[in-house]
Amino acid sequence: MPTSLLYHPLVASEDIPAIPRNLQRRLARAIEGRLSTAPDRYGEPLRGPFHVYRKLRVGDYRVVYKIVRNEVWVLAILHRKRVYDLAQPRLGWHP
Repeated sequence: MPTSLLYHPLVASEDIPAIPRNLQRRLARAIEGRLSTAPDRYGEPLRGPFHVYRKLRVGDYRVVYKIVRNEVWVLAILHRKRVYDLAQPRLGWHP
């Protein structure tokens, strides 16, 4: 069953512009191809304060998302070294 993808406002304004252009295309294909069709099958569950979220690994980048009914809420798309520090203030966001 196809799902709707909803993005945190900072994903478009801060996360995506900081990613190299060739990786942006790769991330877009992964998100659209995997998360819109079977988000529970492709992502791994997270722990700690992110326990209700999952991650999709695309190279050195992580897509942190939450599955809510037939929607996928994308919280962050960031480099693996800083994803959890920068995504922490975004916890609790809902569209």
